[in-house]
Amino acid sequence: MTPPPADPFAEAYPALTRWVRSYGWLELGQAAGSRSFIRVLDIGGLVWEGGRGRRGIGAALAEADAAVAKWLAEQVGER
Repeated sequence: MTPPPADPFAEAYPALTRWVRSYGWLELGQAAGSRSFIRVLDIGGLVWEGGRGRRGIGAALAEADAAVAKWLAEQVGER
């Protein structure tokens, strides 16, 4: 049996992957009325926003992954 192909995004950003598979969605890019570059949302609305710096998409995703990992640990008890 052939193993499934690797998922580089899931490997690099495990908390974001868990988030979009089980809890909500991400928005990337500039939005009117917001200075953030990345937003993490669920059915109740905005959970986290950030990535305001100009360090690049990878840095913004890493920042979001850390924030979501913390949120999942505090709110859901996931580690």
